[in-house]
Amino acid sequence: MRRALALADRAEQAGEVPVGAVIVRDGAVLGEGYNQPISSNDPTGHAEIVALRAAAQAVCNYRLPGAVLYVTLEPCTMCIGAMIHARIARVVFGAPEPRAGAVISQLQLADADHYNHRMAYTQGVLAEQSADKLRQFFRTRRKQRASEE
Repeated sequence: MRRALALADRAEQAGEVPVGAVIVRDGAVLGEGYNQPISSNDPTGHAEIVALRAAAQAVCNYRLPGAVLYVTLEPCTMCIGAMIHARIARVVFGAPEPRAGAVISQLQLADADHYNHRMAYTQGVLAEQSADKLRQFFRTRRKQRASEE
């Protein structure tokens, strides 16, 4: 999770919402990513999707059974769907996402029994550090916008 937090810093440096993700299997990092929908002009450029793409390329397979995805913020619906398709074994996240979280906050998609894959999850790992990073980012952004008006 500390690596995911470092990747979140890279997102912030690029002007993106500071979210980072790392995929690990058998102690090896398969892929990592950070938010980049703005800089890539790609609405799917979430940290989790970037990490999933990198991991799939690294192992030459779109399935990642046995892999764990660490991410600093509770994943959204799109990201959970991609993780299910990739057969991620577990998602570990830091801060909850009260508006759009799809694991515990708004939807509980990891617990849905209509999918052909069940994914375990762990919440709250380095949650305060993840939440602080997001709060500071949005506080700074609000101040910048207010000074521009």
